[in-house]
Amino acid sequence: MDARLDYFADPTAGKILKHLMSAGRILKDSPLPAATQELVALRVSQINGCAVCIDMHSKDAAAAGESAVRLHLVAAWREATVFTGPERAALELAEQGTRIADAGGGVTDEVWARAAGHFDQEQLTALVVLISFMNTANRLNVIARQPTGSYQAGRFH
Repeated sequence: MDARLDYFADPTAGKILKHLMSAGRILKDSPLPAATQELVALRVSQINGCAVCIDMHSKDAAAAGESAVRLHLVAAWREATVFTGPERAALELAEQGTRIADAGGGVTDEVWARAAGHFDQEQLTALVVLISFMNTANRLNVIARQPTGSYQAGRFH
């Protein structure tokens, strides 16, 4: 499969992506735990069907020491016993924040309260920005049908 667009060859897209990648690096350095970041990025990408981001975040998480069991169970996190309370709250917020149109009312107060019970203001801000960032990255890749499979862990970090 060939990509519909080569973002890195387009001058305007190149400028925009430079800033997006910079934002991604800032998120990596935020106080939101790295494992939580990768799990959220993976779940948002699964929901959006973004193969490029699923490939990237599963490989980056594995390279950082995340277990294969946890990575395989992200899609079924509600039934899995391998996630912590804060990770479960982050995954729930990620799902509602990604499925805004499906939920009708966006993120519920109950889901927000669960997340706020586990994360401080700075971590919550990073989590919300990460969810939004991943939805943007997913859409860029899905719309342009970016091919996947060749990502090397750590390439963009």
